[in-house]
Amino acid sequence: MNVRFSRPKIAIAVAVTSVIFSALPAHASLFSDNETRQAVVNLRATANLLSNQILAVQRAIFDQVNCFEQLNQQVAILRGKNEDLINQVTVLQTQQHNYYTDLDSRLKKLECHQKMISRLQGKAQSSEADEFNAALQLFKKGHFKSAASGFKAFSLKYPNSLYQPTSQYWLGNALYAQRKYKLSTLILRGIVTKYPTHPRAPEALFAIANNQWEQGRKNDAKRTLKQILSQYKTSNAAQAAQKRLLQIQ
Repeated sequence: MNVRFSRPKIAIAVAVTSVIFSALPAHASLFSDNETRQAVVNLRATANLLSNQILAVQRAIFDQVNCFEQLNQQVAILRGKNEDLINQVTVLQTQQHNYYTDLDSRLKKLECHQKMISRLQGKAQSSEADEFNAALQLFKKGHFKSAASGFKAFSLKYPNSLYQPTSQYWLGNALYAQRKYKLSTLILRGIVTKYPTHPRAPEALFAIANNQWEQGRKNDAKRTLKQILSQYKTSNAAQAAQKRLLQIQ
């Protein structure tokens, strides 16, 4: 059976078919673009999330670095303070050693001086010598408070004794050992004033310089040491004063 179509109908059919087939690719392409856009959006969201997480980690690391730097600074400060304390302790130990070495030397000289006084003068009564030596023995044993009391009692009981300047000298040292620096200086200054030519006078000045140094009066200590060099150039105290000046300048 032969079917014939008119030209207008064929044209319409061709047009409809073209529209259908042309529309199919366009629909498929539109669907693919939406999926791609959604994937891009998802990737961007994921990237932003990761970026934020990285920034958070970087901030945490930065904070930790700052903390470590602060701790390092604090450790450096503590180390510096520790070194200062060690240096101060070393200086104090050296000063203490020098003091007791010098003290031992003075005690030996004192014993010789006592014997010389007894031989040349022969005026000191045995009771005076006994009481003086008793106080001196207390000092040698480190009983500074009892020694100070003994020297005070001796000075009051024997104001005209030949031992008086030496008794005052050791009284000043006993007070120094108790850190009674002002009272010690007062006693020692009396020796320089009352007995300026006595062998204990330059040693009393040196002891005064030690008192001033312990009180933090560095300039006063320097002046006292220079006074020794000026007034008692040939004394043993002058040699000690010269060494001390070199140490503290």
